[in-house]
Amino acid sequence: MMVRNILEFLENSAERFPGNKAVTEYDQSVTYSELLDMSRRIGSSLAGNVRQGMPVGVFAEKGIKALSAFFGIVQAGGCYALLNPELPDPRLESIQTVLHTETVLTTEDLRERAEKLFPGLRIITVEETVKCEVNEKFLRDARERAVDTDPLYINFTSGSTGVPKGIAVAHRSVIEFISCFTELFHITGEDVIANQAPFDFDVSVKDIYSALYTGAELVVVPRALFSRPAELIDYLCDHQVTTMIWAVSALCLITTFHGLEYKTPKTVNKILFSGEVMPYKHLSQWQKYLPDAMYVNLYGPTEITCNCTYHILEKGRDYSAGIPIGKHFPNEDVFLLNEQNEKITEPGITGKLLVRGTALALGYYRMPEKNAEAFIQNPLNDVYPETVYVTGDLGMYNEEGELVFCGRADNQVKYMGHRIELEEIEKAMAAVPGVERCVVLFDEKRSRLKGYYTGTVEKNELSSVMKETLPVFMVPGFIRKLDEFPLTKNGKIDRKQLDVKKTGAGK
Repeated sequence: MMVRNILEFLENSAERFPGNKAVTEYDQSVTYSELLDMSRRIGSSLAGNVRQGMPVGVFAEKGIKALSAFFGIVQAGGCYALLNPELPDPRLESIQTVLHTETVLTTEDLRERAEKLFPGLRIITVEETVKCEVNEKFLRDARERAVDTDPLYINFTSGSTGVPKGIAVAHRSVIEFISCFTELFHITGEDVIANQAPFDFDVSVKDIYSALYTGAELVVVPRALFSRPAELIDYLCDHQVTTMIWAVSALCLITTFHGLEYKTPKTVNKILFSGEVMPYKHLSQWQKYLPDAMYVNLYGPTEITCNCTYHILEKGRDYSAGIPIGKHFPNEDVFLLNEQNEKITEPGITGKLLVRGTALALGYYRMPEKNAEAFIQNPLNDVYPETVYVTGDLGMYNEEGELVFCGRADNQVKYMGHRIELEEIEKAMAAVPGVERCVVLFDEKRSRLKGYYTGTVEKNELSSVMKETLPVFMVPGFIRKLDEFPLTKNGKIDRKQLDVKKTGAGK
């Protein structure tokens, strides 16, 4: 029978593995049976307060309580949106101007802040809702009204206008993606998945729902450990983690501080990374210490439900020139168009990268203008309505027919009369011995290229070496060595904060 509601993942695992650990947070765990019961109680407590498809905010730290709130909201027929307590208050208030939720689920320790932040809203705590009696009729009626295109969650990303964009993703998209994802990468009920990403970042969707679908254990990695690499490695070893679906920056943090030299988490057999280009030097370190693990490069924006392409790295293949983003996931079509909206099929030609298929998000919540720009009629189809997503990224095919990421369409700059791809400069900089990580920006006001890096090489030497491989006009006139890069809450390099006066980390 076809799965049409994500709760069926939880219910099936609770039936098959009732006593198995579902989620572990620090030294606390809940079983699949307990997690299902908590969600049903929370869902019942929302009777009369949640309409079908209505968003409910969850103001909670990532962990067991947040997850039980997510699933409880879905039990009641709503969709959830994490209001991350790590965000500054003005950002959360800005999100609420888009979300317009009437109800916020929070935890006792955050209740006072929630009441100040969201005046006039219905504020309920997880602790009080899990005491509610299960209302079988309400839950049954909510499920019967549900369809698989109902929204499951709304994740917020930065908006070019300064107003956050809420990306609404349907049950069907997650169901479709996760069933393929777990099969392709052999994720089973025997796995222990280490969650690195915040719950409002779509990398966590792969952690959460891969576990729910297979009956695997989800181990929530405390955020504080990412500033203490030795303790982070200990945590992975203590919990016998097998699967890491992590942002590139989080993996690089461990290798930058030589964490694998301290101790190797030998139970890890799957490392999947996304969000940024994986630096070859850092990948090599992981492969040195865990040579038998499966390594997968994942690509895809939030708007297409996690990822749309993947490449499983091949042993013995030389990736020093870059790792391809590979091929499309089953039931997703990823294609390239030129400036005339003609399909590109031959290798070596850069084009705009578009995606079609079930995995597409429902769109931006309450933002019709943004939807009209990004979710458009397929330019290759003029015979029936068909939506495709314009990623804003550029790609090309290599000689093996694999897709290669070529940067952002808006990351091309014109400098001294030349069209320049910033990623090309970053690639050359990253290849210089002694460079750990790097970023190149274009300062429009001063019309100059700015390069930032971490590592041991001195900036004058770095500039000299780059001049051996790049035209002079492509070598940044401003180069700054940093102790560390500022990161976004999702673990990516925060390019907006790369101002030496703000970071105070220059040398």
